[in-house]
Amino acid sequence: MTIDVRDILAWPGGDNSTDTVLSGVHLNLTALENWNYTRYSNGTLSNGTKCYLTFEPYAPALIFPNGTFVNATQCWHPVYPIGARAGTGLGFAVAFGLGLVLTLVALSKHGKLHLPSEKRFHPIGRRWQWYWAIWTCATALISLFTNIDVDRYYLPEIPIVLTCFFWYLMQIGAIACTWEAVRHWGSWMERQFIDPDPFRLRQEGRRYWVELIIPLFAYLFMWLNFFIVVPRSWTKIEHQRYPEQIITDAEPTATDNRFKSAPFFLFVTWLITVFSLWHSIRHYCPRNRGIINRAIGLFKFTPTRFMLIIPLALIIPLYQAMAAWNFTWSPLNVKGRPEAIYPGGYAPSLLIVLIQAIYGLTSPNEDRELIRQRRERGQILDAELGIQRKPAWWRRVNEAPATNETMRDRIMRNVREIGGGGPTARNLKESIHTHAAESKPCPPNSPASPSDVEMVSIPSPEHVVGVTGPIAPGDFAAARQTATRYAGMTPSAASRQAELMMDGPRGTVPPPPPYSDRPPAVGETGRNDSVASSMSPSINAPPPQVRSMLDV
Repeated sequence: MTIDVRDILAWPGGDNSTDTVLSGVHLNLTALENWNYTRYSNGTLSNGTKCYLTFEPYAPALIFPNGTFVNATQCWHPVYPIGARAGTGLGFAVAFGLGLVLTLVALSKHGKLHLPSEKRFHPIGRRWQWYWAIWTCATALISLFTNIDVDRYYLPEIPIVLTCFFWYLMQIGAIACTWEAVRHWGSWMERQFIDPDPFRLRQEGRRYWVELIIPLFAYLFMWLNFFIVVPRSWTKIEHQRYPEQIITDAEPTATDNRFKSAPFFLFVTWLITVFSLWHSIRHYCPRNRGIINRAIGLFKFTPTRFMLIIPLALIIPLYQAMAAWNFTWSPLNVKGRPEAIYPGGYAPSLLIVLIQAIYGLTSPNEDRELIRQRRERGQILDAELGIQRKPAWWRRVNEAPATNETMRDRIMRNVREIGGGGPTARNLKESIHTHAAESKPCPPNSPASPSDVEMVSIPSPEHVVGVTGPIAPGDFAAARQTATRYAGMTPSAASRQAELMMDGPRGTVPPPPPYSDRPPAVGETGRNDSVASSMSPSINAPPPQVRSMLDV
């Protein structure tokens, strides 16, 4: 077998035996040979430790006797333009960035609590699927951005390692996102199932233990995939600088037994995800009899998004296995084919994230959905019992007043419920001005102008709305104000206002006496002087004898 290796080239001649010319630059040949530098056919200059480019415009300008160069460019430098692999990766990076934004919006929507937290259903359980989607997008972005330098580096180095490292983490995140979506859907179905009756499903038995144990096994196999792939030496993956190195170092490392066994653990996790879906449909959806009917029911009750993301999740371990057996199609290959790397390595994870994000934006918050279901159940039960629920304003209007609520408080409460506006404020302002004008004293011996005399017909009390008793000689102004205030009201409003001004129902309780700031005169205290004088103690009289508490 012929191996195409790098050719070792001789030093080109210079001005003398200690001089050589590289890309038009004279260098000290003695210093180059002293530090074991060798010139290779791929345009590099290396001594096994350091490597420099020898072509324009990256050729070194000078070498010192200590072996250091001036204006030299190392071999691990981006000198090439963006290729097909890097360009396609930028497009996928934009899509993953959009998926990250949509996932954050979905997390903000579905992570909020509108009901008290329950011990049986922790709030973080509903958020894990969004956390793993964020993990998937973040690792994919890092992998795709470092993938740019895979095409641009003259000799492969750390970019290919970072790209593959975060690519494997992205694959684990996509599988975990699918698993958490299916697991939480079962938890959400259980929550709806027991919400009408919390004692319908007991926290024991085979169903309870299966739902408790299968998450442990799912994460166990995902972490096994992580520990088999990630903690290892990635140095030989960088050794793709010439064909011989690829055959001896890079390809055997990328197709070793650890990389070949890692997809098996992701496949087991996928099988556990399918089992969890079947378990949830069996216990929380209507049951069918017969094998055919059960198979039809399995597809009937499976949500649409699971019909999409579960097959996509299966592609992930399959492509990992294909890449572990065929180095040509592997993302670990610097010269790998983009038509295989992106459809098989990145597209399934991207579609899983986008489908999850679209579902999160279109579906309601679980707490709000539970509140709606409870409201519907309450309406159905009320209809069966013949209970007619009154609107919210009915309770405020017809509720019994508080025991310590005065008539003034009741009036103010009704005013607050009815509200006011421009007409109310305007009428109040006119009433204040009218009252001030009427209460202004008239100077003596001043002729009354025609405008100061107003002939108003004061009707009888029973014809004046709002006047509940006989009009005193000094209350004609107040009666006129009352008549003016009630003139623009409808009969029902005027009747309601008159009732509110009374302390009891109409015709049963007389109105209260008017308030007066004048202190009571002698004899107007309402007490019997004889009784008061008889009750006053006397010095000559013997002290009263108290026989019981009734005499006090």
